[in-house]
Amino acid sequence: MVETGVVNLLRDHDLRPTRQRVALAELLFSKGHRHISAEALHEEAENRSIKVSLATIYNTLHQFTNAGLLRAVPVDGSKTYFDTNVDNHHHFFVEDDQEVIDIPAQNFTLGMLPEPPEGMEITRVEVVVRVRRKS
Repeated sequence: MVETGVVNLLRDHDLRPTRQRVALAELLFSKGHRHISAEALHEEAENRSIKVSLATIYNTLHQFTNAGLLRAVPVDGSKTYFDTNVDNHHHFFVEDDQEVIDIPAQNFTLGMLPEPPEGMEITRVEVVVRVRRKS
């Protein structure tokens, strides 16, 4: 994705295209759909000589998520991955590799959902299936 495309993408989502946001958006969206942690994105930024703190990475990822550019995929209380594919889908979390992968939609059927509390509506259902290699 060329920088102009990233700038337009950020503006289309009401985000000011700061130098750091543009640089991080380039890293995130230039490789197609993927799942990445804040720490892994920080490492990629450092490897490309992009000077940005881990706190700024977290803030930017949450801003992108709130703007609808990313989906947060929490895998446990302390670890969240960010998905560049914002379409409705579910995930496997490979415990051995600490990796998130998409579950193909045709391979997953969701049963009946519970009735939400009065005055509420279900906005999305996200399923993370934890897997590991057999011993």
